[in-house]
Amino acid sequence: MKKILGVIIIAAGIGVAAFFMFRNKNEDPKFRTERIAGGDLVEAVTASGTVNPVTTVLVGTQVSGTIKNIYVDYNSPVKKGQMIAMIDPATFEAQVEQARANLMSAKASLERSEAALVDARRTMERNSELFARNLIARSELDTSVTNYETSNAQVSASKAQVAQAEAALKVAETNLRYTKILSPVDGIVVSRSVDVGQTVAASFQTPTLFTIAQDLTKMQIDTNVDEADIGKVITGQEVEFTVDAYPDVVFKGKVSQVRNAPITVQNVVTYDVVVGVDNPVKANSNSPLLKPGMTANVSVILSVKKDVLKIPNAALRFSPFDKGNARQKGKGVWVIKNGKPERITVSTGVSDGNYTELVAGEIKEGQEVLVESLIKPKEAVRPPGPRMF
Repeated sequence: MKKILGVIIIAAGIGVAAFFMFRNKNEDPKFRTERIAGGDLVEAVTASGTVNPVTTVLVGTQVSGTIKNIYVDYNSPVKKGQMIAMIDPATFEAQVEQARANLMSAKASLERSEAALVDARRTMERNSELFARNLIARSELDTSVTNYETSNAQVSASKAQVAQAEAALKVAETNLRYTKILSPVDGIVVSRSVDVGQTVAASFQTPTLFTIAQDLTKMQIDTNVDEADIGKVITGQEVEFTVDAYPDVVFKGKVSQVRNAPITVQNVVTYDVVVGVDNPVKANSNSPLLKPGMTANVSVILSVKKDVLKIPNAALRFSPFDKGNARQKGKGVWVIKNGKPERITVSTGVSDGNYTELVAGEIKEGQEVLVESLIKPKEAVRPPGPRMF
C-alpha cells in the first residue's frame, strides 16, 4: 500500500512540474512599448533660485538713540534725500551747543595769547634799545626775549585749540545731522525694522532700520547651478522660469552673470548664476507680479531642436533580462522582430530629460520600441530538503 501511495505522489509531482514547464515554455514575453514620434526638443539646465531686486539698500544709523518719528512704512515710495525717520536729537543738540561754546572759549584764549605776544614784542624791542645804550643788564634783555618766544608759542597753542574746537563742533553737527535718517536712493521700502520709541545702538555694528529696493521693475534671480552643469551655462542664454504664485505663467529672462565663487553645502558644490528679468505689472494695477523672496524654478535654455525624432529615455535605458545582451556597448533600443527582442544601435543628440534626439539609426517614425518588461525574472525553485537552523 505504501509503495502505491509513493508512486501516486511521484506521478503527481512530475505532472505539476511538467505543467509549469510547458506553460512557461509556451508563454511569450510581454513588454510595454512606446511609439517613436517627431517633435521639438529643448535642452535645458534646471535650477532653483530666489527673486531679488537688482539693487537693495540697507538703511542704518551711525548714532545711537531713541526713534522719535517714522515717516514711511512698508511699500512706501521714497525719493533720494527724503527723511524717512528721526532719532531724538535733544542730546546731540546739547553736544553741538557745548562744542560751539568750547570753540568760542578757544578763540578768546587765542585773542588773549595774541595780545600777550604784542606786549612781549614791545618789551623785547624796548629792552633791546636800552641794552644798546648800556642802560639795562644783559639778563633783562634775555628775559624779555624769552617772554616773547613763550608768548609766540602760546599763540600757536591757542590756534591749535581753536582748530580742535572747530573739529569737535563739526563732529557734533555731523552727529546731529545723522539723527535725520534719509533715503539714499529712489525706491520702495521693502521692510521696516524699528518702531517709534525703540532705542537703537550703533556702538559695535550699524543696525538696519529699513530695506529699500531701488527699482522693482527690474529684478534678478540668484540661482544655484550644480557643478556638473555649470560648464554649459554662459552669459546671454535665454531663461524660462515659473513661481509658485503664478504656476501657469512662464516668465522670460537672460543669464546676466555666471559667478566664479563656489558655494559648498554638505560637500555639494554649486555656483551662483544671476538671471536678469523684467518684472511685469498686474492687469488693472500698478503692482508688479514678482515680489522679492519668491522661489523660482529656472530652466536655462541650452539649445532648441525643431522637428526631430524623439526616443524615450526609458527605451535607451531598457534591456531584456538576458545578461549577455545587456552588456553590449554603445547606445541602442530594443524592438520586437519575429516575436523576439532585437537591439538596434542608434546615435543620439540633445536630451530634455524625458526624450532624446535620434541622430542616426534604423529607426523610423511610428515604430514601437521597448521601454519596460512586464514579466519579472523568476527565481530558481529549490527542491525541498531539510531546513537548516
